[in-house]
Amino acid sequence: MSGAPGREGERARQGSIDRLRRFDVRPNRELGQNFLVDDNVLRLIGEAAELTPADVVLEVGGGLGVLSEHLAPRVGHLHVVEIDATLEPPLRDALAPFANATLHLADAVTLDLAALDPAPTKVVANLPYGVAATVLLRTVAELAGAELWVAMVQREVGERLAAAPGSKVYGATSVLAQLACEVRVLRRVPATVFHPRPHVESAIVVLRRRAESPGADVVALVHAAFAHRRKALAGSLALDRGAPAGLRDAARAALEQLGLPADARAERLAPDQFAALAAALGPDLLGPLTARRG
Repeated sequence: MSGAPGREGERARQGSIDRLRRFDVRPNRELGQNFLVDDNVLRLIGEAAELTPADVVLEVGGGLGVLSEHLAPRVGHLHVVEIDATLEPPLRDALAPFANATLHLADAVTLDLAALDPAPTKVVANLPYGVAATVLLRTVAELAGAELWVAMVQREVGERLAAAPGSKVYGATSVLAQLACEVRVLRRVPATVFHPRPHVESAIVVLRRRAESPGADVVALVHAAFAHRRKALAGSLALDRGAPAGLRDAARAALEQLGLPADARAERLAPDQFAALAAALGPDLLGPLTARRG
């Protein structure tokens, strides 16, 4: 895909600009609004999402409805979530031809995902950079029936989600995403496919579920383990405000039982090793960490 839109991309751009003008929409930079305006990217997202008439898709970040118009005729039902109420008129205009689309004016960070009916099987999103990881991890954790995610995110967020152990950007986000999903960055996306153009590069990231989401004890362990990256994992756990007495020594012993150095740092453990470590430590030691996060 080139940096400049082709004929189809130009039609999308013209349609988006027309909707901006007709509904007097001014992109809200505080909400990180950058609207997709290139059909080439819409088609790429649609292909990656493997859309079928049996799908129930949750689209996060409806914007001007350009992506919604692409998704709705290809799926069984489309839930569109948009936090900005000023975008309701253009979104309703875009969704008007589709009886299978439901608009939710809500914050995807706090939306009751379990109440969505029918329940989503896939998630497609053009996410504001500030909440991208939060929204993706939340939907992975709370939408047990969802199997595939295709999201436009800031390039650094995509690379963090897909990062391998030992890399500089590998962290809690990487582990939690990869415990439940296979994660890959499909491709980078230039600023020219958005209006207004962002000052950073974006990427399309694909997550495909491979397992159930990790339990609360694993989530608490992962966050505490990466809270102090310069320290050994066991020491970082001991610094958590909810850490019980003996957690540091127990973690060192458990790491050795797993064939890892007692002083290993969190970034050296693969996602599945965190799950094994949580099982070795057990709820008595991890329960206080979980309770504090709850």
